[in-house]
Order: sequence, then structure tokens, then C-alpha cells
Amino acid sequence: MKQILSITLSLILMVGVFTPLANAVIPEPPKSDKQFQINGAGATFPYPLIDTWRVEYNKLYSNVNLNYQSIGSGGGVSAHTAKTVNFGASDAPLQPEERSLATGTLHIPEAIGSVVLAYYLPEVPKSGLKLTGENVADIYLGKIKRWNDPKIQENNPDLKLPDRPILVTRRSDGSGTTYVFTDYLSKVSQEWNQKVGKGKSVPWPTGIGAAGNEGVAWATRNTKYAIGYVELAYAKSNEMTIAYLQNGDKTAFVEPTFDTVFEGAKAYPVDKIPKPEQDWSQVSMVLAPGQNSYPIVSFTYLLIYEDINQAISDKDMAKAFVHMVYWMVTDGQKFSKPLGYVPLPPAIQELDKQGLSRIKFEGEQLWNPGTSSFPKADAKTDVKSDIKTKVTKTDIKKTDVKKSEPKKTDKKDTKKTDKKSVKKTSKTGSK
Repeated sequence: MKQILSITLSLILMVGVFTPLANAVIPEPPKSDKQFQINGAGATFPYPLIDTWRVEYNKLYSNVNLNYQSIGSGGGVSAHTAKTVNFGASDAPLQPEERSLATGTLHIPEAIGSVVLAYYLPEVPKSGLKLTGENVADIYLGKIKRWNDPKIQENNPDLKLPDRPILVTRRSDGSGTTYVFTDYLSKVSQEWNQKVGKGKSVPWPTGIGAAGNEGVAWATRNTKYAIGYVELAYAKSNEMTIAYLQNGDKTAFVEPTFDTVFEGAKAYPVDKIPKPEQDWSQVSMVLAPGQNSYPIVSFTYLLIYEDINQAISDKDMAKAFVHMVYWMVTDGQKFSKPLGYVPLPPAIQELDKQGLSRIKFEGEQLWNPGTSSFPKADAKTDVKSDIKTKVTKTDIKKTDVKKSEPKKTDKKDTKKTDKKSVKKTSKTGSK
């Protein structure tokens, strides 16, 4: 009861940060007499959720097809900058030099997720290995080389850790997940901050690279004595064993769950969140205070041009796109929790709506939420947001979530990879 009250109060406080759009109505739904193909590319971090949205939105509007290529945040930023896709996606906010190459970009937070440390230790078949931030940094610096290192054993006195080399896996591509992970490492380790730093790509001191969250998940799950960092959704779908990390207060080791990721997310001071058109490069949600706050939490973003005709040449398609994104950040949030993401709180949904209201096509505002004459949608398309939406087991079956999650890997088949999620097309400029 206390937890429910705490969550409710935190949401009430967060709602008050941004002024709701008065008498707002939803954007114009897609025209039913036209076919729309919307193309996006970028982060693998939110792919399970975006792919679920693809399926569910198409059930509502069968003439709108979303094609999202999960190629990594670096590829998403490049494709967005080159205007070879209708939108990009990145877990790393644009840095000042990137913003200068993609002027007029809106950051639209689409979900809140977390990065976890997964491992494959035959001697420790269950989740729960305890690691401090310093332990993790030293593993990726190459200073802690064996699983029974005294620094790890000290945190796990009840475990008999094997005298085996640690096989480090990490991303080989430009990655927002890497950005979030190295942001965390830079804050817990002065040595990491000085020698390596944070970024979508960094000069790794050690480890074997793999492409995408899918690649790191596969490599870690199929390699004995390996450790790797992946988004929580991939760890869940692949039934991986995961570490409990020390919280930002250094008072407890925290399991990554929906509740602990939520605790980490809600601790971020929302009054410091920029507007969609502003600079997001300093936004960081890692190491949030609180006993039960998981320490590696992050927004993941859609990157959209305010002057949308830079990326979409048809006005009707631009309107359909605005409606689809509106649905994603409102009604679509009910699909977040089953996949391990935290739904956007009302304040962030309100911020996203204000960002969407800025989008113009050849100078014309596509959605004016205060004066639009479009009637409210019927029950099928009503997009009222409700963070308290309950998703039952029956609901999960109906949403076809399993089809949208990353494919499970098979330990016996070390040659199989989920090529569908990581394929690169010339269309996204990621050869």
C-alpha cells in the first residue's frame, strides 16, 4: 500500500511540472484511402517495444506499415542526419556537434529502459551475482580478469566462484546502449572516465565485440564464463542470468526489475528535463538516489525534424506519422511493462505532445492541439493516456508481444543469429 501511495504521489508531482495542453484533441488519424510506409532506423535498445507498436498500430490502421531497422543508435543518428529515413532512434541524446548537422531535431522520449549485466556461469546458474560499479569498471578495464577475484568474491561470500577467465563481451557498433553503459562507468570510476570516457563508440580496453543488443545477448548467453551488457528486455526474452548492481547510494545491491527501474527513473529531477527542441546532451538518469533505485536507467528517444518535410515529402503521410507517434507515446505505453520498459509518466507524455505540436510541413503546423476541428476518436482510436493501465496475462497474449520480442537463442546452436533485427539496408545509409 505504501508503495502504491508513493508511486501515485510521485506521478502527481511529475504531472505538475508541465502545463497540460488545454482542451487538447488528438492529431488527425491516417486517411483510410491511402497506403503509408513509414521508415525508421536506429537503437536496438527499444526494438522490442517499437516492433510491438508496429504490430498493434497496424491492427488499428491496416494501411499504415512501420518499417524499423534495428541497426544501433550510431546508425540511427547517421540515417536521421542524412535524411534517408523518416525518423531516427537513439538512446544517446544528440551531442552539440551532432545537433549542428541535424538542425531542428526534436527529442521525443519514447520509453524508459535499463541496461543490465548478464553472465553465463555454470557454477552460478541463477541471477543474483552482486557487483559494485567499481567491479564492473575494473572488469571492462581488464583489471579484474578472473571470476574468483577477491574483489568480486568479497561481495558474494555465499558463492563459490570459479577460477576461470572472464570473457568480456561488448558492442562493436555505434550504440546508445554503450553510451548509457559508459556514462555509468564514467561516473563510478575516475580511471574509466580519464582513460576511456563515454560515448556511442569508445576505445575498449578489452573484450570481444558483437553488433546490436541482439549480438551481445547471443554471444553472452552462448559463451561460458562470459559477461555482457544488454537492455533488460533482451535479458528477459533470452532468459539470461543477470547481476544485482550496487545502487547509487552504495547501500544495497539492486535487482533490475520494473519496480527498481521505475524507482531510478522517478528520482530524476523532471524540472531539469529540456523541451523537445532544446539541447538534451546533458540528460543522464544513471546512479539515481534511493535504496531501491536500479543504477543504470535511461530514456530512449525518437529523433524527428520539426520541419518534417526534410524527411517526409507527402503531407498526408506526415500527418499519419504525427498520429502514429502520438499513439506510441500515449496509448502505446501500455505495451511497455510486459517487455521490461517503464511507461512514460504523464509529465513526459505531455512534453512529447508539446513537441509533436511543433511539427510543420512546408511551414504549416500539422497539429494544433488547442484549436483542431477534428472530432475525438471513437473507442477504437481513443488515445487517452493512463499510466495505471493494467495488463493481464490475457492482454499480453492478445497483443502478440511474443512476435515482437527478440528471438530466444539456443545454446546448442552457436551459429544462429537473429539477422532480422540487425540487418542493414542501403535505405538507411548503413552499409
